Amino acid sequence: MSEANAQAKFLTGNLTQHIISMSLTAAMGFIALFMVDLADMLFISMLGIEELAAAVGYAGTVLFMTTSISIGMAIAGGALVARSLGESRPERATELLTHVLIVGTAFAVVFATLIFTNLESLTGLIGATGKTQALAVSYLQILVPTMPVLMIGIVASAALRSHGAAKLSMLVTLIAGVINAVLDPIFIFVLDMGLEGAAWASVISRFSVAVTAVWYITQHYGGFVGLSPSAIGRDLRPIAAIAIPAMLANVATPIGGAYVTRAMAEFGDAAVAGMAIIGRVTPIAFALIFAMSGAIGPIIGQNFGAGKHDRVRTSFNSSMVLIVVYVFPVVLVLYFLRTPIADLFSATGVARDLIFLFCGPLSLAWIFNGVIFVANAAYNNLGHPFYSTWVNWGRNTLGVVPFVYFGAMYWGAEGVLIGQMLGGVIVAIVSYMLAERLMRQAENNQISDPQERAFSKSQSAFKVLHHRR
Repeated sequence: MSEANAQAKFLTGNLTQHIISMSLTAAMGFIALFMVDLADMLFISMLGIEELAAAVGYAGTVLFMTTSISIGMAIAGGALVARSLGESRPERATELLTHVLIVGTAFAVVFATLIFTNLESLTGLIGATGKTQALAVSYLQILVPTMPVLMIGIVASAALRSHGAAKLSMLVTLIAGVINAVLDPIFIFVLDMGLEGAAWASVISRFSVAVTAVWYITQHYGGFVGLSPSAIGRDLRPIAAIAIPAMLANVATPIGGAYVTRAMAEFGDAAVAGMAIIGRVTPIAFALIFAMSGAIGPIIGQNFGAGKHDRVRTSFNSSMVLIVVYVFPVVLVLYFLRTPIADLFSATGVARDLIFLFCGPLSLAWIFNGVIFVANAAYNNLGHPFYSTWVNWGRNTLGVVPFVYFGAMYWGAEGVLIGQMLGGVIVAIVSYMLAERLMRQAENNQISDPQERAFSKSQSAFKVLHHRR
């Protein structure tokens, strides 16, 4: 077997096993990081200052935006690398990864600067005021400047998954999680740094993600190519063709979340704190759903690049089944653990009510979120990334604003959570239908999307240059 085919490991073998293996390993890494976030909230709650938990909730909404931008660039890198490997061109995958990292880092510097200079306005926009806002801003002033580091780590980790290196990608996040978990109590309690201690622990953890992921890429997957402005300029089109719609799609989620946070702020800091706790519990409980969206992309991308459309469809359908099989028992576990979870954070009043509401049948709505996640991965890897843009914006505008607005009007703080969860049902149905349509087009060789043509033109240009050499 050639080196290229060896790297494109998803072209053969049982697809369900590939999905489960990739998802489980990614989920373990995610859980490590999300457990640290949960520990952050627990440690901060132990300080006994109610504004601190709310401050983390407001800061998390802003940080979600920077993370979403980084994930958007990682989607581009992962899709381009996976497709090149499926086309048996590992050298092209290396070049594209290098250029995505350079472009992504430059963009992150600019974006982080814009966020940093407008922290007070942004936190005020989502409802933070007084001491709570001051705490959120101080927390963000430490973390926001490290967005370029986060970008590097997330993109390199996505490239590892595109190579099928699920275990290495898992190790990247596990190492970061262990570092954060060790430093958190030291900085928060031993050094008496409080909320800022939690922020500095996260900074060091972000650096570990970047260093570890880049190290694995260098040691196992060809590293990177030299700096070439002309080559970067040539690849801007295919990178932008996926990265721009992916980033636009991902930004929709924190914007929708910001509206939810602002709506919840009307019911006080306790309500915002309750949502912040739910925000930490959710990715742990549904880690496999989050992981599956990243795991299915390389599998679809490699098989699409190799023209194996039957395996593309099988991958997509298997993911749908796994989502349902996973969500039902998780919701049952949440229901029985709702009291211990609320007690763990000393949640009372409206915060406790929200936790109890979330840890019940309402969480079954995560099936529909899972459908949206996997459908978006399919769009991005089948050359139609703008589909994910429209779906995500639909989910976080039409699927959030009216539902949350009327939910708050009739049921108060609990109505905000109900509206947020139920708004995704219709969007999930539409996203599933779009994915089915797109797979049929791919099977019939009907590629008409302008972004896909941009990618194809770049590939043709690369082949010409390669033959000239």
